[in-house]
Amino acid sequence: MIDPIDASLRIAGAGLQAQSTRVRIVSENLANAQSTGRTPGSEPYRRKTVTFENAMDRALGTSLVKVKGVGVDKSPFRTEFEPGNPAADDKGYVKLPNVSMLLEMADMREANRSYEANLQMIKQARSMQSMTIDLLRNG
Repeated sequence: MIDPIDASLRIAGAGLQAQSTRVRIVSENLANAQSTGRTPGSEPYRRKTVTFENAMDRALGTSLVKVKGVGVDKSPFRTEFEPGNPAADDKGYVKLPNVSMLLEMADMREANRSYEANLQMIKQARSMQSMTIDLLRNG
């Protein structure tokens, strides 16, 4: 028989792993939001994205969230006129990353809230396990 509390712990643990990957990718995007190419006309940093999938855990008989992959955002780069920049093309324009600080901060907040919810679920499941053991000892 599958222990529902153990299943809850594993589901929440999978959520923690997925969201920690998401936070890492968002952090990379934020850190590279101003990273231009090194040579004139070269491409700057391209925003990374995370995709998730449901993965069946046959031992538990339930679905877990997993990171399917880390991809890149194909949206166009921003350009600014900076003729003195070493990465400027022959017209003086520099390609800047396709990273939106506002979007990244929203992603970070959402990932953080999901991480906290999974962490709270683990705390509740552990508390329930502890209470069950206490009942069995005293019963």
